[in-house]
Amino acid sequence: MPEQDEVITLIDEDGAEHDFNVIDVIEVEGSEYAILLPVEDESDEAVILKFAKDEDDNEILVDIESDEEWEKVADAWEEMVTAEEGE
Repeated sequence: MPEQDEVITLIDEDGAEHDFNVIDVIEVEGSEYAILLPVEDESDEAVILKFAKDEDDNEILVDIESDEEWEKVADAWEEMVTAEEGE
């Protein structure tokens, strides 16, 4: 599993490589998610991917299929950030 502040490289469906900073790894309802920011993109928009296992039991990151699941994770992360800022 990537560690917070680590840079990881993901390959998109076209075979292009993209570097991301791992901002956080959170658990929501028993599943783990990586909060990522593109290294070379000046946007502050985070990417949220879910940890899963492939057929060889290797850990991989996958898109979140459900809008409802994505909203739950985004809300949980926002709550964590807000709580940390309040400390």
